[in-house]
Amino acid sequence: MKNLCLFICILLLSFSVFSQEIQEESFVVNIEVPVRIYKGDTFVGDLSIDDFEVFEDGVPQKIEAVYLIKKRTVERSEEKKRFTPDTKRNFYLFFEITDYDPRLAEAVEYFIHNVLVQRDNLVIVTPMKTYRMKNNTFKIMPKEKVVEQLVGIIRKDILVGSSEYKSAIRECASCARAIQAAILPTARGDEGEADPVIDPVMDDSVGEEFRGLAIEEQVMLYSTLLTKLETLRRVNQDKLLDFADSLKDKEGQKYIFMFYQKEFIPQVDPKILDQALVMFQDSPSVIHDLTEISSFYRRDISFDVDSVKQAYADSSISIHFLFITKPPTNTYGVHFEEHSEDIFSAFNEMANATGGFTESSFNPAFLMRKAVDASENYYLLYYSPKEYNADGKFREIKVRVKRGGHRVSHRAGYFAN
Repeated sequence: MKNLCLFICILLLSFSVFSQEIQEESFVVNIEVPVRIYKGDTFVGDLSIDDFEVFEDGVPQKIEAVYLIKKRTVERSEEKKRFTPDTKRNFYLFFEITDYDPRLAEAVEYFIHNVLVQRDNLVIVTPMKTYRMKNNTFKIMPKEKVVEQLVGIIRKDILVGSSEYKSAIRECASCARAIQAAILPTARGDEGEADPVIDPVMDDSVGEEFRGLAIEEQVMLYSTLLTKLETLRRVNQDKLLDFADSLKDKEGQKYIFMFYQKEFIPQVDPKILDQALVMFQDSPSVIHDLTEISSFYRRDISFDVDSVKQAYADSSISIHFLFITKPPTNTYGVHFEEHSEDIFSAFNEMANATGGFTESSFNPAFLMRKAVDASENYYLLYYSPKEYNADGKFREIKVRVKRGGHRVSHRAGYFAN
């Protein structure tokens, strides 16, 4: 009896190990890659499965299927293995805006009337809140009313959400103006004439609240205000990564349309700063603050771009970075310099790494149309990686078209988890 029990136990154990081996051998990972192919600015929609090549970490892969998608419809398919593409769409509109532009209403109107349909999901992120549109909205409310409500929300949140930032900009401008007014008379001396380049017509109302302070105090306050501005505009890397992670398991295709506005920082004129460095060479504390001011004018990217790029590529999110240009504010005696280069370069890289694109214009409605055109036509490629190893490392994907002269856009890769 004991021998029989031992035999049954061995048999069950062997069956368990055998089943495990079969399960491991049959485990297959399928990678989906949305790909957009352009000839110039025109989408190329006549490619076949044999026109594509896919590489993972430089190793050629066998393409199992290719589907041509227009909006939510599979227009054409070529399959060596059958898949079921999920073409449901999830849209995320981000408005990182400090000055409301009435043409944003045109952008929203175009999107609601020409892009969004009943089964699409829409999330809007403003400087204040995140809003999710209900799935039955179009059934209970006409699109004109939807546009009206959304524009009202976006406008209000931009005005309220940017108030602290705009207040800091105004204070910076006033302080910079006061510093220039304090330095120029000393720099000219009793006999010198005003330099028309660095001493424009002065508006006495600008910087008035800072003029009773000593130059040392003005410089220190200006440095503090610049620090405040940096804090207000700093990109939170943890939030970026958390958002990418939250969308990783979201079914369907995912699109981020990020509107970002060109930034201008009020500066003390560089010529006047040079004069001040000479004037206060015997005052180490002032020299330190003046030097620190100059360092604030050089902005570095405040987060790990590669980590964020990989996270969004892994979650298969297409980011379209829409950069709204605008002229600087004119204030007598204050030099406004653009300082968006850190944000622009970082989000441009993120867009490229996710198969999205970057466009600049003063017109938000134009930017919306370009983003929509870039998102509505694409191919879905499927392949099963050779010798897949779930080691958690990032695998780089490269898609090529055998025909020459094409621009190829797709996500950069995925984490092998």
